[in-house]
Amino acid sequence: MYSNEEYLLTLLQEAGLVGDKEIANAKGLKKPTETLLEAMIKSGIVNDEQVAQTLAVNSGMEFVDLHGYVTNQDMKAVVPEEVARRYKIAPLGLSATGALQIAVSDPYDFETLDALPHVLQPDIEFYCSTPNLIRALNSNLYGDDEEITKAVGQDGDAPVIRLCQNILFEAVKNRASDIHIEPLEKDVRIRYRIDGVLHDVEHHPKRLLSSIIARYKILTGSMNIDEKRIPQDGRIQTKYQDKELDLRVSMIPTNHGESVVMRILDKSGLRLGLSDLGFLSDDQENFEKLITLPDGIILVTGPTGSGKTTTLYSCLNFINRPDRKIITVEDPVEYQLAGINQVMVKEDVGMTFAAALRSMLRQAPNIIMIGEIRDLETASIAINASLTGHLVFSTLHTNDAPSAVARLADIGIKPFLISSAVRAIMAQRLVRKLCNDCKTPSALGDKELRALRIDASQALEASIMQPTGCNRCRKAGFRGRLALIEILTMDDEVRGMINQELTTPQIRKRARELGMRTLREDGVRKVLAGMTTAEEVIEATMGDAD
Repeated sequence: MYSNEEYLLTLLQEAGLVGDKEIANAKGLKKPTETLLEAMIKSGIVNDEQVAQTLAVNSGMEFVDLHGYVTNQDMKAVVPEEVARRYKIAPLGLSATGALQIAVSDPYDFETLDALPHVLQPDIEFYCSTPNLIRALNSNLYGDDEEITKAVGQDGDAPVIRLCQNILFEAVKNRASDIHIEPLEKDVRIRYRIDGVLHDVEHHPKRLLSSIIARYKILTGSMNIDEKRIPQDGRIQTKYQDKELDLRVSMIPTNHGESVVMRILDKSGLRLGLSDLGFLSDDQENFEKLITLPDGIILVTGPTGSGKTTTLYSCLNFINRPDRKIITVEDPVEYQLAGINQVMVKEDVGMTFAAALRSMLRQAPNIIMIGEIRDLETASIAINASLTGHLVFSTLHTNDAPSAVARLADIGIKPFLISSAVRAIMAQRLVRKLCNDCKTPSALGDKELRALRIDASQALEASIMQPTGCNRCRKAGFRGRLALIEILTMDDEVRGMINQELTTPQIRKRARELGMRTLREDGVRKVLAGMTTAEEVIEATMGDAD
């Protein structure tokens, strides 16, 4: 209720309002959920007006009686509702010099007193009143005192709030995956990442930076508005056109001010089928069989931003049934999935991947998802889980599927355990998908034919397409992304090669002879099907040119 109740009790004693007897009585009346001061106020030993006046006298702040006080409605544009509710303050008005007059209930809550000049305006005059009177004044000004939703744009009157709302909603409307708010020397640059490509969308005056940053910090509900020296992470949950959205917020100090990246986690993407992710029918049938096996490890590999997490979540949705218990351990939990138990890694309190996994196995799950295999301990537990009847999904950072075998061996897993536990390894990359509304027939040039090793006769019989651009795709010619995939299935011959400790190139060569289609070869199929362009595939598979 108050930042330092022990000190406040001392002030009340010095003022002669309470003594040892009253404190003892309050201790006897106090409920487990109450503080001692709350019990004293509730029992009538002191009232909150006496408390506020005592605080005002000792802090040098003027006490103000807000009974019947009416704040001008224009103040809603100066002090947004969520700021008033969050900091438990009430706007009173503006002084003759233009200073903002604010009522607080705790003059010793220095965190709030220090934050408000950054959130609202530098020139503020503080007054002391009671919590109940502040709540009543806010109810008259903003409406009933209900829990404030974190939806952006709750109060559309303030220009900065409207700006922050527009930045977010325009990004969602344009299917952006990330919002980048970057302070430059003279202005603030806003960029959206759409289909993997950054677009410079607008610039704003540098003077708005601190207000924009403060606004988004408030919406996370967890970031320290005053702290500008170290990185901070948070989360915003909101709605756009009845669509549930999560935003993962990262802020980091730069030489020109704090930079913000907000990753938009669109939950609708989790309901994508494998065909929507880019699987062609034969690969989809093969992969669906693999992910419904009763045990073993299924690995998805690729660099950061290659869509591994989306693929894993889509797999979990595909196999999620009432008769199966699924537990995940993630760092962080990006999406919340109905019917699935999700555990977030918190290394600062000892909740590592390995610690979480050991506890998870005592929960008797059928299926486990590990966000990433990073070390020997995590890998060993995953291997043991798969060998004792669990189906395990996880990711590795490797360039292709066969390289995952070497990566596990480098971590310290014995080859015979790799061959026994792993059922399949899938590598993937993301390429932009041609807009279905405006793509037009095209042909491949000699350079593209050579790079992709496509016969001219094969290209003539295919449905080669090129981007054109329309309003639906923002003149880009592309709309959405799809995955290029490479699946290494662990059959007896591949297991034998792993046990013989053959090199990655040897395993890769033999796997291709046995029918494994590489990332580039999968991309060629999608170029010939008119799903993407040769340029997209060549760029995404530069390391797969052999």
